Amino acid sequence: MSGIERFGSGGPWEARVGYSRVVRAGDGVHVSGCTAIGEDGQVVGPGDVYLQAQQCLRNIERALAQAGATLQDVVRTRVYLLDASRWEDAGRAHGEVFGEIRPANTMLEVAALLDPRLLVEIEADAWSPRA
Repeated sequence: MSGIERFGSGGPWEARVGYSRVVRAGDGVHVSGCTAIGEDGQVVGPGDVYLQAQQCLRNIERALAQAGATLQDVVRTRVYLLDASRWEDAGRAHGEVFGEIRPANTMLEVAALLDPRLLVEIEADAWSPRA
């Protein structure tokens, strides 16, 4: 056994593109970039970076749970924004979740995300020792 576990969200792109929503490799848990797609498959908070960042973080929390980890275990996040001038909106949502946890973080502007309605994407890495 390799000690690597892969978990999917059930979304259609994982199999087509060849990736997992979350991968546990030993005590490390790596969550792929999460966007503001709600459980119903629709974009949450069109035009609103703050609401979209909140949804990204909810999606990360669900992905971590699949691998037996929590937001408390997160050691690094990366926030990709379409418009860096709106960083405070994403930062506010990030701070509400990670204010006490304080993982390492990178926030950067990108030219585009795959769906033009999406304004932010967030990925996370966690350290969660197995019981």
